[in-house]
Amino acid sequence: MKHPVEPVLATLPEVEMEPVLVVVNDLMQQGYFYYLTEPIGQNFHPDFRPDLTPKEMLELGVFGGKYMTDCKDEFPTGWFIHARLCPERHDPGLNYFGVSASQPLAYWQEKGWIYHEDPRGWFQWYCRYYMGRRCPDDNRQIKRWHAFRRHVAQVQKHCRLGDQNCRPRQRQALLQWAYDSRNI
Repeated sequence: MKHPVEPVLATLPEVEMEPVLVVVNDLMQQGYFYYLTEPIGQNFHPDFRPDLTPKEMLELGVFGGKYMTDCKDEFPTGWFIHARLCPERHDPGLNYFGVSASQPLAYWQEKGWIYHEDPRGWFQWYCRYYMGRRCPDDNRQIKRWHAFRRHVAQVQKHCRLGDQNCRPRQRQALLQWAYDSRNI
């Protein structure tokens, strides 16, 4: 698999920056704040090399278009110009593979997988990490992302290369974890 973020990281010098305060006021967090301490899309943990950026994921179609529709003020406007979103409801037809591959948020909360600073889950963590936030939950989230790679092996084992009709739910789930499953 190609890692589009990797070449950027390999060619840019490490840049130090002054922390930037971000204040969040959306439906799930009011008055929450954090600091961006790394340049956008740079200085990732060496074990974390996602195939897709948050912008690419939103444009492809993830989480039934419902994810983060009230968070546009927190992230770059460009992420949302061609994003496949539906503020009213979860619409699997907006997903790249046209199927639902998500568990309800309540399920994730029940399992204890939600970090209190990112009440929407992994993708919210990834968006903030990509923007330059670093937090105590980073190592756990990177381990979860890395563990999800097992699904790549399953698609490779059971599907012909590029057959997007094979295992669409698993492929959609991979997209939602920043693995580009379109060409597996």
